[in-house]
Amino acid sequence: MPIEHMAGVQLTGHGGIEKLEYRTDIPVPIPGEGEVLIRVTVAAIKNTDINTRIGWYSKAVTADPEAGGADGFEMVDNDDASWSGIPLTFPRIQGADACGYIEAVGKGLDPTRIGERVLVQTIQPHREAEPFSCITFGSEYDGSFAQYTVAKSEFTHAINCDWTDAELASVPCRLFDGGKHAASRVC
Repeated sequence: MPIEHMAGVQLTGHGGIEKLEYRTDIPVPIPGEGEVLIRVTVAAIKNTDINTRIGWYSKAVTADPEAGGADGFEMVDNDDASWSGIPLTFPRIQGADACGYIEAVGKGLDPTRIGERVLVQTIQPHREAEPFSCITFGSEYDGSFAQYTVAKSEFTHAINCDWTDAELASVPCRLFDGGKHAASRVC
């Protein structure tokens, strides 16, 4: 592993920005079977990150996201306040959109992936959690608001184009449609 601890921002619960905590002692994740470790170079913030933080996805919330404002929603049901409806666990590292480089691979993966410039598919099929058919990177599991993240290899796509990392990090949710890689049409 490159380092044992990393810097990142953890969401400690639903609410306002006071629920975001910058830390420098977060253990670097270790890729499991079928996963890759990604060194994040740029992470973008999107509405899903904000809506998850304020608890807008809870079934108890019937107002628009602006009603939660900077403070979040008071009536949030933590058991259903994620994008998919799967309960979130805290602390959570958010960040659905990012660009980075594969630093290590988990069991069963080809080590030639190390060094690839990649984007992670934001919305991912999740067949194990019926009745929900998908999960969101940075919502139901840790995302890119840290120096490193892990993701399933099958949803981590190599990108080879002349866009900057910042340009690439700003568009992952638009690059993937129904689980099919579409980045080659954009770059």
